[in-house]
Amino acid sequence: MRRVKLAMINALVRCNQKIRRPAVKQDNKAKQNKGKVSVEAPQDTCDLGQRRWKVQREGLTVGLDVGDKISHYCVLNEEAEVVERGKLKTTPAALQPWIEALPAGTRVVLETGTHSSWISRLMEQARQEVLVAQPRKMPQIYACKRKNDRRDAEKLARTGRLDPNSMGPIRHRSAEQQADLAVIQARDALVQVRTQLINTVRGMVKGTGERLMGCSARSIAQQVEIPHRWRAALLPLVSQIRSLSEQIERYDVEVEKLAQKKYPETELLRQVSGVGPVTSLAFVLTVADRWRFRHSRDVGPFLGLVPAQDDSGESSPQLRISKAGNTYLRRLLVGSAHYILGPFGPDCELRRWGKKLSERGDKNARKRAKVAVARRLAVLLHKLWVSGEVYEPLPEKRAAA
Repeated sequence: MRRVKLAMINALVRCNQKIRRPAVKQDNKAKQNKGKVSVEAPQDTCDLGQRRWKVQREGLTVGLDVGDKISHYCVLNEEAEVVERGKLKTTPAALQPWIEALPAGTRVVLETGTHSSWISRLMEQARQEVLVAQPRKMPQIYACKRKNDRRDAEKLARTGRLDPNSMGPIRHRSAEQQADLAVIQARDALVQVRTQLINTVRGMVKGTGERLMGCSARSIAQQVEIPHRWRAALLPLVSQIRSLSEQIERYDVEVEKLAQKKYPETELLRQVSGVGPVTSLAFVLTVADRWRFRHSRDVGPFLGLVPAQDDSGESSPQLRISKAGNTYLRRLLVGSAHYILGPFGPDCELRRWGKKLSERGDKNARKRAKVAVARRLAVLLHKLWVSGEVYEPLPEKRAAA
């Protein structure tokens, strides 16, 4: 029944996204991978990781340095000469007429930030070519000793016109996906507040020489016994913890509804033990487009789960992970890895591989193993999403059978 259900979900996802399944060439490698599904990205899908921006030779280029209240812009002509400068209020009412007044096909360059998502959507609606750059890819801006908004707008325009690929252009998710992701982010905010309150209660009681009994965060308001002398101070906090737990449970119901009704592909990801509705939905909404990566292993660097590099000549220092990308999803994946390697994690190939890593090296080997498992888990989730395969925790058992 589970295989039939997953097959139906996979068919529904392919139908919604108009994905063609080409014939698989029969060779030795294909025979070894018998039972796996080969899926190609549709030709009309924009691969964010593969798109190459061309040097602009015609038309205007606009650099827009977006501020919280005021945004500065700089316009370059075909000769890369400044023809106009100015500033606008960072509001839809002020930006939309200015965007519509630009010639169609104008390249507008801005950096990622709080306002970049809705501004880029306004640009696309007006049929402008919008390029959203990563700030960490722009050292000529953040490392400048004479930095100001006016210069930043001009540097954005010049780099976006002559060397756009060096800016690491990205595309924002849709407004609908952003709204759905906000549900998970709001839930996470409540979870963090609840954790801080629980730690405060436990810390204050511990200062008296007593300790509260160990229990889950959801049941602490019902099971713990507050000392009599501390009730006046701590009972209001316990009441807030109870209220937060109820609100988090309502968010859990909403997340489950979203996963079932709008994102059925999350069921493919939830085949892996330790991956629940929150992690699977966060993964789908953060990646947004499963075809954005040429290979599934590219998900690791995207989420900052691979070591940073600072090689020069014969020097190749061992560095910590880069921690680039989405912090929240990286934290969820590390939490799933913690469960997989923990005492309640089921036996699977991923757990065995992580255990081998944690058994070698120094006392920090277990921490590094969790990060390594989180990276491999991210790769596995993307592979399941792309291929629609049925997950086998122990492939050798299936082969032996």
